[in-house]
Amino acid sequence: MARFKAKQPSSGAAEKKKPRMSNAERSAYFSRREAAKVLRSVLQGDAHRRAVASIKSLVYSPSIKNKKATFALVCQTLKHLPIIKDVLEGANILNSRWKRQVELVYIITYDILFGQEISFVGEAEKFLLQRKASLQSALARLLVRKKMKRIEDLLDHYQTPDVSKPRYVRVNTLKLDVDSALIELRKQYMVEKDDLVPDLLKLPPKCDLHDHPLVMNGSVFMQGKASSMVAAALDPEPGWEVLDACAAPGNKTVHLAALMRGKGKVIACELNKERIKRLADTVRLSGACNIEVFHSDFLSLDPKDPPYSKVRAILLDPSCSGSGTVAERLDHLLPSHAAGLSANVDETERLTKLASFQKKALTHALCFPQAERIVYSTCSIHQIENEDVVKSILPLAASHGFRLATPFPQWHRRGLPVLEGFEHLLRTDPVEDKEGFFIALFIKEEGSVIHPLLSPDSSHLSRVERTKRKNLSKKEARIIMPTLFGGMFKMFLYSKPCFRVNLK
Repeated sequence: MARFKAKQPSSGAAEKKKPRMSNAERSAYFSRREAAKVLRSVLQGDAHRRAVASIKSLVYSPSIKNKKATFALVCQTLKHLPIIKDVLEGANILNSRWKRQVELVYIITYDILFGQEISFVGEAEKFLLQRKASLQSALARLLVRKKMKRIEDLLDHYQTPDVSKPRYVRVNTLKLDVDSALIELRKQYMVEKDDLVPDLLKLPPKCDLHDHPLVMNGSVFMQGKASSMVAAALDPEPGWEVLDACAAPGNKTVHLAALMRGKGKVIACELNKERIKRLADTVRLSGACNIEVFHSDFLSLDPKDPPYSKVRAILLDPSCSGSGTVAERLDHLLPSHAAGLSANVDETERLTKLASFQKKALTHALCFPQAERIVYSTCSIHQIENEDVVKSILPLAASHGFRLATPFPQWHRRGLPVLEGFEHLLRTDPVEDKEGFFIALFIKEEGSVIHPLLSPDSSHLSRVERTKRKNLSKKEARIIMPTLFGGMFKMFLYSKPCFRVNLK
């Protein structure tokens, strides 16, 4: 009798199929991982006191899909982070694997203890959900140890301040005229033109425009009033070659292109590898065709090289403390702020280092032979980064034929009276104006004679020696030029790589 072998089920059929995620589960799963990615960048930047970008900038970058959910998760997790860390330490549940993904653990722990338990699909979610009782017990012990009855009492020191500031948007005139933008925005909001900055519109506080079609297609950019004043203060003419020295994330760069009506050329220089992508994305979104993005250190650019020798205006917005935009940037949520590190000795040292770099950058900007207008700006409230930098550079600026000019003469708030010409400097106040910015405008006087011998390296010389140098011919002066700024040093300085970024 024939024997028939029973058909064995295929290995695939034998396995239990994983259930497909619902839309809600999928949304929660990916939002937590996007939030963890942002949180990692934020915490690493805060730990090294060198942020890649603000929390908002990271969340609202093109790579983040579910922006609203991600933003809420990041902010709420940061607000609860001191509690979450204490709870995880008290529960003692993390092995080496999950410690390597600690940002995701922070996000999920927030959701389990304080958030909405919508869905917990994923290995990390299941791992922590199985230990929910341990997390809750650790939280209860923390409350007892702190002698508090409510979670709200633990959060008192970490609450977000109410920053009630108008929402400003700048119309990208490369794509849309102001009147058309007004018509479109007034369908949903109360909108009025700003009385100071051209192409800037003012909306009520807390208007959420991140998903608005005009924002998504680059017709308008969400940009604060003080930030929009910077490029407008430089006021480049169409057809000029303009250099944005520290360009990322690019809002001021594309503003320059719009002010120039798409004519001429804007050279956007950025050193940070992570920020260069954000800059390129901003340029693409703007539709500007006259911007060239370079991955390079501004200090390494040789002003006499052909690509830069015709630069007529420079916007210098270098790295700064960001102290004028801490509320807007949500810096009060960061661990360093909660620990009170903003006023310690390390912060003083950091400000000193920043000011040193800012002086070098402004000194370098003055060396571009065809430059007629230079704007130096920061989003800092500190004198050491603002008036002190300008004061230290004024003698050199004068030797190159530059003087301070007054941007926006009708603006009432001016510089601190610690230097001659302080009335030309512009400040905005973080309390009264909701942002703390500083702007200094240098313009070259017509027919001015540049003294090439008063270079930065001569600042250490005595007054007598500097006077002798002035009286020497250029040929004699070149002979006694200090070795530090001789040919070999310049070859080293300007030989650092400079890569043009392909925007296609």
